[in-house]
Amino acid sequence: MGKVIIGFDPEIFMDRLAITDEKDRGLLKEKIYDSPLWKQMDHGDLDEQRMIEVVEPELPEHLKSYARPLISGWCDPIIMIDGMNDLVFKLKQKGYGIYLLSNASVMQKDYWPSVSCASFFDGVVVSAFEHVMKPDPKIYEILLERYGLTADECIFIDDRKDNIEAAGKLGFDTFLFEGHADELERYIEDGS
Repeated sequence: MGKVIIGFDPEIFMDRLAITDEKDRGLLKEKIYDSPLWKQMDHGDLDEQRMIEVVEPELPEHLKSYARPLISGWCDPIIMIDGMNDLVFKLKQKGYGIYLLSNASVMQKDYWPSVSCASFFDGVVVSAFEHVMKPDPKIYEILLERYGLTADECIFIDDRKDNIEAAGKLGFDTFLFEGHADELERYIEDGS
């Protein structure tokens, strides 16, 4: 989902809040997005409110007010990856089954309906609800079992090489997404 369907870029989130000092930006990125706490949210061991409660005291006074919008407000507004809404719509019209397999926190259920192409998806598996994250093979198996899919009939698309490699080992055709919906569309058309 992140960096494939919707944009996820801490630099943009900090720009929205007019945080310009490079040291402040670096500290916020370290304490929030690069923190092991973020992975704990994606694993379902922590929610946004608890992360805010842990992070705020670790920040200097002038940065405390940024914890909440950066942790739980990054998705307002949702940034769509150029061309992906149209591509998902085209694929749906051609009869493809479309499924989301994402490392994301429990908050995903709140912002997913505002993703413009969400209604075209036939199923969703989110790491926080399963307590397992990509690239662990178990989460791919959950997707396959839950929706009656066969790996060798699926294309797995992700922006991370380790996630692609794990899917490939399970028999998925894979595509490393680098931000270009047109390249993905050509890949799918060439393979079908």
